[in-house]
Amino acid sequence: MNAGEMMEIVLPGKVEPEGLQIRQGAVPAAGPGQVLVRMEATGVSFAEQQMRRGRYYDQPPFPFVPGYDLVGTVVATGGGVSADLVGTRVAALLKVGGWASHVVVDATDVVPVPDGIGAAEAETLVINGVTAWQMLHRRAHVHAGQTVLVHGANGGVGSVLVQLAQATGAKVIGTASARHHAALRAQGVTPIDYRTENIPARVRELAPGGVDAVFDHVGGRSVVTSWQLLAPGGTLVSYGSASTRDDEGSKQWPVLKLLGRVWLWNTLPNRRHAYFFNVWAGRALSRSRFQARLRADLTKVFDALRRGEITAQIAAELPLTQVAEAMRLAESGTVAGKVVLHA
Repeated sequence: MNAGEMMEIVLPGKVEPEGLQIRQGAVPAAGPGQVLVRMEATGVSFAEQQMRRGRYYDQPPFPFVPGYDLVGTVVATGGGVSADLVGTRVAALLKVGGWASHVVVDATDVVPVPDGIGAAEAETLVINGVTAWQMLHRRAHVHAGQTVLVHGANGGVGSVLVQLAQATGAKVIGTASARHHAALRAQGVTPIDYRTENIPARVRELAPGGVDAVFDHVGGRSVVTSWQLLAPGGTLVSYGSASTRDDEGSKQWPVLKLLGRVWLWNTLPNRRHAYFFNVWAGRALSRSRFQARLRADLTKVFDALRRGEITAQIAAELPLTQVAEAMRLAESGTVAGKVVLHA
């Protein structure tokens, strides 16, 4: 690839991972208020797994370039943006477009990555870290002495949630397949095998009065069980519908059903709370407020990494050209943390 060329990965439709296409073209130019970022690390999140099946509830029409977030270096600035940004390593939350060697981003949407944090490390904490931080602190308000249940404790978001919850002094129960239990125990997590154990019964053994918060990415029947496991005053945060990833039919219906349940539960006089978390909530109403909150929270996550309260869980690093292999690995359920792609 020449200096003036860029590479991007195109999702042409509902395809197997090998159906992802590599496309080359000219490096885009930064327009007014924008910066051009040379991608150093992007990743495979659950959103891309849903998108290639046509199952992500508000994905754009095919074809498009996936890539929920990225970390890279600013190489050019557009009109109205200080040239001092050139050479700065930044993170950006995009939803789509990150699987490319060069990406144009609004300057107000980038967050500086502190010195001493590598690109791959930072990448594991952009969408995953912000999601975990905001659910833990802005929704559930978890604090020392509480007990929380984290579904998918080995996953991209789950692995960050576990560590951030422990940093607050909370006790963590985590569901995961048996292959991940030794690593979770080493972190001080009490693991439950979701494939072989009765999750409600086991949680009741560990927390007879219920748990103070549940973080549920599974959806479906799981979210009902999660609600029932809450202690008085507890909080359920639902943030996905992994159980419907391979379903056919409407991609909006699982989310609408979750929203309906959340609304209903919050009308009950039982002092428990339920939320459906969407990291983009509020952006349409106030973009500046959304950007300020994102910058503040991601900076706190990076600070927690530098203090050693959390570690970057890199499942694997592969070049962008091996995106099919990266997707298969991320979907296999065999890895802990996030699969990272680099240019």
